[in-house]
Amino acid sequence: MVHDRSSTVIKDLFKKLEKSYLKTALRAAVEAGGEIMSVYTLPDEEFGLSFKDDESPLTVADKKAHEKICFILDETGIPILSEEGESKDFSVRKNWNTMWIVDPLDGTKEFIRRNGEFTVNIALVENGVPIAGVIYVPVKKILYYSDKNGAYKAEIQDELSLRNLSRISVKIPEEQHREKFTIVASRSHMYPVTEKYIDEKKKLHGEIEIVSCGSSLKICKVAEGSADEYPRFGPTMEWDTAAGHAIASAAGKELIDVGTGCPLRYNKESLLNPFFIVK
Repeated sequence: MVHDRSSTVIKDLFKKLEKSYLKTALRAAVEAGGEIMSVYTLPDEEFGLSFKDDESPLTVADKKAHEKICFILDETGIPILSEEGESKDFSVRKNWNTMWIVDPLDGTKEFIRRNGEFTVNIALVENGVPIAGVIYVPVKKILYYSDKNGAYKAEIQDELSLRNLSRISVKIPEEQHREKFTIVASRSHMYPVTEKYIDEKKKLHGEIEIVSCGSSLKICKVAEGSADEYPRFGPTMEWDTAAGHAIASAAGKELIDVGTGCPLRYNKESLLNPFFIVK
């Protein structure tokens, strides 16, 4: 009996710790969103636009969001892998059993286009598996988040809304009434192999509805039940998918490596993801 009680105490402590980490990640995402919006309202010439070695765009908003997130997450003492952070060699990262994987501004192209389809992504990863995730949509002030208890969506008005998050959140996926099989695709990247995949689905389901959007919103569409699948046959990095993977998994969905049929793994030696399907 003593052993059973001890195990219960440890489990309860872990649950409280996990909730505390999720609360910290939620605050980091929302405050980073505020930093992004402070730049979003500026004239284009003040975006501080530059390009990385892979020709992907970088703005002042990316940098400000990264700094805010790292400042807040540092209090957890857990190492951080961020797209905009210092590159860490695998010889160092392989010892990180628990880590944060962060994309401070996912969808910089959408940010530059001012279409609102960009997000802040924060995932807590344990032994290569995303166990909690936060995705924040700054323009619409929508939060997707998850832990081991489930996945949720909430519309918030300001940072104070986080105090009442449980009251304003709905569990996902929500019941959907769709007449057509729905596939979500990238607004910026539609590859020929994706078009071929969609053609194959048409043979199975008849007419297909295509929903296009940017950033990790594509994974959120499947997680919340407003789309059936998101096939991605193009390059992505771990920080593009980790938070969405956690949310999709908690919502009862799968994010599967096309090559192996197994869930994606994280903190690999190469941070490049294989092709995958969310369904």
